[in-house]
Amino acid sequence: MSRFYYKQNRLKQLRAFCYAAQLKSMSRAAEQMFLSQPSISLLIQSLEKDLGQKLFSRKGPRIELTPEGATLFEMSLPLVEGLETLPESFEEKCNHAVIGNLKIAAVEAIILYILPNIIKPYSDTFQDINIKLTNCSAAIGVEKVRNGEVDFAIGSTLNVPEDVIYIPIYTFEPVLITPTGHPLLTNKQVNMHDISQYGLILSPQHMSTWQMVDMVFKQYNVEYKVKLEAGGWEVLKKYVENGLGISIVTDICLSGDENLGRVPLTQYFPKRSYGLFLRKGKVLSPAAREFIKCIDPKAMELFRTEENRMDMDTKLDIPTIQPNIINGTKHA
Repeated sequence: MSRFYYKQNRLKQLRAFCYAAQLKSMSRAAEQMFLSQPSISLLIQSLEKDLGQKLFSRKGPRIELTPEGATLFEMSLPLVEGLETLPESFEEKCNHAVIGNLKIAAVEAIILYILPNIIKPYSDTFQDINIKLTNCSAAIGVEKVRNGEVDFAIGSTLNVPEDVIYIPIYTFEPVLITPTGHPLLTNKQVNMHDISQYGLILSPQHMSTWQMVDMVFKQYNVEYKVKLEAGGWEVLKKYVENGLGISIVTDICLSGDENLGRVPLTQYFPKRSYGLFLRKGKVLSPAAREFIKCIDPKAMELFRTEENRMDMDTKLDIPTIQPNIINGTKHA
């Protein structure tokens, strides 16, 4: 009887399987589906019995996909996501209306300086969309993309997993900021040695900005000193304005109204790109598609093109190559 019951609920089996695979936890999958953990375990066990394959292996408190499980996950996730977004897609087709929820993970700089000018017209146009923004580092945002917690993430990172597609959208330049009247502002040209003479105010070590600063100083074989760690560029700017040190930022955070000295550093530091992180094979809801179009009308086409290229690389067994940076338009 139970075998017949679960065959009639293949979608529930696959939803339980996909949630468990994404979250690497039966208990977290149960929370997402508003079921008990034993119910999730029973659904997955029945699916394994029906298919005659073991789908998960346990590694301590976490679960990992077996090779057979990974194959099923790749096949079933687009189906499950497509059914999950069916009401919104149906409404769009029938009534030309975009409804539902939109979940975005983004770094603080994007939330502060870019998204306000996008969300306002988007919300005015699509008034029935509930938007949830999560402020987190790019690395955490990418993990949320991979496990399905958000529709997409926006940020800047040095490492992109193979199952995630990164589409650069914005490009910003590195800038040294100082208090007004600082001695470095009198130099005709500021070099790495000049900067090293003063204490830096930087974001925490786990953030990509610190990692980039550390990498460049090491490339020039110059020692530097960090006087203060502080989270958030608005905080950094305030402490620099108060004369507590100097800092290296990207000009995404500079409006021109700050009481700061500015020195371009493009000669030493690379430009910083920010872009979209989307999981390969992700079935985007109408709400997500429309928002991405607001960010960049060409982004959806780039997403599909990059997906097709990655599929071709996989079939030909060609190592994945990161896409070239596409210069974006700076937004105030």
